[in-house]
Amino acid sequence: MFILLYFKNEFILLSFLQLRKQNFPAAQKWLTYIKNPSTALTQKQEGYYNYLHGIMLSQTNMTQAEKYLRKAVRLGLAMDHDLAMAKLQLAGIAMTKRRKREATTLMAEAKKLDKHGMLKEQMQMMKQQMKKI
Repeated sequence: MFILLYFKNEFILLSFLQLRKQNFPAAQKWLTYIKNPSTALTQKQEGYYNYLHGIMLSQTNMTQAEKYLRKAVRLGLAMDHDLAMAKLQLAGIAMTKRRKREATTLMAEAKKLDKHGMLKEQMQMMKQQMKKI
């Protein structure tokens, strides 16, 4: 357990657990305990902090979600499938804003990162929707 807490902040872990249960208010509550993420967290932890914010905001505010997800990608995420998910989210946001070229590029990057095929269905659905644009 100590090794896990070394790599991930405990508030980020608790927020991830709430997010898996689709409990967005509780996940947001755990993230608010981190007062100043740029000084309190390492670079990768700050990436996950922004990643979680981006995922939660993608339900309500696409512009804010895009800002957080771009920052998470820039800071870096430890796992390739998390980075693939962030890029796939960004592709979806770009698609809703009618930026097809950017969405296509992000989808290709996400596909390269998704080595285990965990996001294959979502990518296929997104490609179908992209044909309509």
